[in-house]
Amino acid sequence: MTATTVAMIALALGLDALIGEPRNAFHPVAWFGRLVGVLDREWADSDRGQRLVGLAVAILAPLIPAGAAGGAVLLATAVHPLAGAAVAGVVLFVSSSLRSLLELTETVLEATEGDLETARHEIRGLVGRDVSTLSPAELRSAALESASENLADGLVATMLPFAVLAPLSLPVAAAAAAWVKGVNTLDSMLGYPSKPIGTASARLDDLVMWLPARVSALAIALAAGDVGSLRRARAWARTPSSPNSGWPMATLACALSVRLVKAGAYDLNPEAGLPTRADGDRAVRLVGFAAAVAVVFAVVLAAVSAAVLEASVLNGTAVTVAAPIPTPAVTILAPMPTTGATTVAIPEVRL
Repeated sequence: MTATTVAMIALALGLDALIGEPRNAFHPVAWFGRLVGVLDREWADSDRGQRLVGLAVAILAPLIPAGAAGGAVLLATAVHPLAGAAVAGVVLFVSSSLRSLLELTETVLEATEGDLETARHEIRGLVGRDVSTLSPAELRSAALESASENLADGLVATMLPFAVLAPLSLPVAAAAAAWVKGVNTLDSMLGYPSKPIGTASARLDDLVMWLPARVSALAIALAAGDVGSLRRARAWARTPSSPNSGWPMATLACALSVRLVKAGAYDLNPEAGLPTRADGDRAVRLVGFAAAVAVVFAVVLAAVSAAVLEASVLNGTAVTVAAPIPTPAVTILAPMPTTGATTVAIPEVRL
């Protein structure tokens, strides 16, 4: 089952490398975004009422992509197991993003050398802040901050639960990846202080992203060959208002020895200089290497999950009972104590 999980991860990454993100008209995440746009309205007259509505949105809305993804894999598996695995790989593909992130970051970096209007226009796909007065170096800082943060949001957060759950159940693994992407989308569209309806979505995203953000920071440190950058990042990782985004951003800043700053919000590694174009190119390569490290993490988790599953099957499913008279041994598939000494091969079980 580990090999199947690796194949599905490879399929997702291969599709991302070949075609990048699908156009919005064909992208399930964009479809979900349109639904979120419909929900983003004044449902109540008070902030408290809006927060209560937002709580229901945070609980129920991500179940829609999760149910659709899990159901699609379940139906495909009923046709053929390979079809189910292929659909699960496609779900992971549309739930994650790497190529588009790196390409957009590179586009912004290139435009900072003489075409600031293009840089300010393109960077809107990465950050939501006002960029109209940012200098070229500040634009590069914003792009690198987003690249490191979106490594966690766009890849690690969906790939890790998929890898853990795929050996247990492909529909559940696909549903988990789609659910996480739904939570991320809710936060990106509603999770602003000015939107009471997004308060619950922001809190849920903080909870979901706690581990992926720190795994991404570790992946960046390992990819840079500077594990100490993770330790140094602790001084600034908690500076941003988000409990998670500061970890990959601060680790990238420390690994590259650059300053990443958002005016009025945070200043990471402030004793260093703002990133040059060369620093930006190094950062893009480093985030790409960190993504590869994260894939290795996912494969290891899949192997551990498969091993735990096999151990549980072997320890609790098949039992051999010896008859009290000289007759052939009887194998009973039930979780009861073994009373005889006869050994019976246990068939491999895959979920």
